[in-house]
Amino acid sequence: MKTKILMVALLSGLVMTSGAVQAQQERERPDFETLDLNGDGALTLDEMQSRGEARFADLDTDGDGALSVEEMTAQANARAEERATTMIERFDDNGDGLLQEDEMPTRQERRAARIFDRVDADGDGSISAEEFTQAQERMGERDGERRGSGPRDRG
Repeated sequence: MKTKILMVALLSGLVMTSGAVQAQQERERPDFETLDLNGDGALTLDEMQSRGEARFADLDTDGDGALSVEEMTAQANARAEERATTMIERFDDNGDGLLQEDEMPTRQERRAARIFDRVDADGDGSISAEEFTQAQERMGERDGERRGSGPRDRG
């Protein structure tokens, strides 16, 4: 019994902690053409803001112009379920639809998997020399930002 409770707590913790990071990474990032609503090849502030308004409208399932606890919880639960399903699909080595303790990835394994997924830009399960070079360039840009002069404005 204690083992089952521990496994449920562990899985919940993994889903919740990795979920926050994963949600940030997996948020749908529209391409330029999607944002350029009038197709003129340039983005205006209105076009950029309309993306946020559309996301709000999607969350506002009753259409009252406000987000209730229920609407926000429904969205969070849907994301948590997606993350849990993905996690089971990814780590269920014996294919029983459940995660046993020995199938649970370690923190280091999860980190390596996240990095791999970020670098594997085309999602084909392998990293090409081009993807590797692009990742190195992105890392160099971030390192340069971190080494910049003075504190960054975070707000």
